[in-house]
Amino acid sequence: MAEPIVLTGAQVVLPDGIAHDGRVTVQGRTITENQPEQRSTLDLAGHWIVPGFIDIHVHGGGGGSFSAGTADQALTAIETHRAHGTTTMLASTVTGHLDDLGRQAATLSELVEQGDLAGIHFEGPFISPHRCGAHDPALLRDPDPADVRKLLDAARGAARMLTLAPELRGGLDSVRLLAEQGVIAAVGHTDSTYDATLQAVDAGATVATHLFNAMPTLLHRDPGPVAALLEDERVTVELVNDGVHLHPAVLELAFRSAGPGRVALITDAMDAAGFKDGLYLLGPMEVQVTDGVARLAEGGSIAGSTLTLDTAFKRAVTIDRLPVEDVVEAISATPARLLGAHDRIGSLEPGKDADLVVLDASYDVVGVMRKGRWIIEP
Repeated sequence: MAEPIVLTGAQVVLPDGIAHDGRVTVQGRTITENQPEQRSTLDLAGHWIVPGFIDIHVHGGGGGSFSAGTADQALTAIETHRAHGTTTMLASTVTGHLDDLGRQAATLSELVEQGDLAGIHFEGPFISPHRCGAHDPALLRDPDPADVRKLLDAARGAARMLTLAPELRGGLDSVRLLAEQGVIAAVGHTDSTYDATLQAVDAGATVATHLFNAMPTLLHRDPGPVAALLEDERVTVELVNDGVHLHPAVLELAFRSAGPGRVALITDAMDAAGFKDGLYLLGPMEVQVTDGVARLAEGGSIAGSTLTLDTAFKRAVTIDRLPVEDVVEAISATPARLLGAHDRIGSLEPGKDADLVVLDASYDVVGVMRKGRWIIEP
C-alpha cells in the first residue's frame, strides 16, 4: 500500500464550492477522508487543486494521432494531453473507409481495455457533405444503421460516442440504434433544421459536437440546430475555447443558455497539440499548422485545433471571466456525468479516483495526478 499523501493549503474546488486552505488526502489510487498518522504532506499554499480534466473529443497530440492505427501514436497523444491535465479522454477518429475505421477501433479498444482511454468517439463518416469541414468529402456516406453497427462491433464495446448528421437518410434510425446500444449519439457536421434537430434529440441524441462549428448559423427566422441544441435540457454542448473556433461573446452565450452543467469544454485537438507548427495529416487530409492554428492545406477550413485543456481552462477564467467553479464543472464534472462515470471521476470527493490538477496562481499547470500517481509532481 502506497504511503498516503495529504495535499494542504490550496484552494480546492469541490462540488459545493471552493475550500480555502483546503486539503485533499490520497490513499493509493483514490481520494479518502481518512487522516492517517503516517503520511506525506505537501504544502500547496497559493495554488489551486481541481479535478482532472476530461476531454470527450480529441484526435491527437504531441505528433501522435488516434487515426494512425498504431498504439505508439495513440500513447503519444495520451501522454501529451495527460501532461496538460487531461486525466480521462475519448479517442476521436476522423472520416475514413469503414474497414480502416474498424482497424483503428480494434487498436484503440485495446487501450480502452488497459485503462488508458475511456472509449472511442467516431466523428464521421456519417456527416453532411455541406458541412464536412476537414473531413474528406469523397469518403462521406449516409448513416445506414447496418454500417453504424459495423463500427460498434469493430470497437468491441469500447465505442462511447458517434457524431452524425441526423437529417441524412438513416439518421434517426441510427440515433435510435446508438441510444439502444448505450452509445452517445452526437449531432454534428450537420445541415439540419431546427425541427429535424429536435426530432434527433427526441430519438435519443444527447450531445452537440463542437456547437456552432460545422452547422448552420443561428438566424432569427431560421434558428437551425444551434437553437434546438442549446435550449434542450437533454443535450450537452461541446465548446472549443481556443479563441479561433468561437468568439468570446458566443462562448458566454452558450454558457448562459445551457449552464455549466450542460457544457463540455473540449479540445478537438489534432496531432500538433502540444507540439509544433508544420504540415500534418488529419485522416487523409493535409493540414497546415501556422502560429498554432490548424487549417486544411487546400481550402483553408479549420481542421481541429492545437488546444490543450489547461489552455482552455486558463482562457475561460482569465479572458472569458467565467467563475472557476463553472469552468471546473464544464471541464470535469459535466463530461464525467455524460460518460456515466461520475461515481469515479469528475470531482474531488472521497472514494473517487485520485485524478487531480494543481494550478499556480496564474492558472498554469504545475502538477498532475492520475489514479494516485504523479504524472507531473509539483
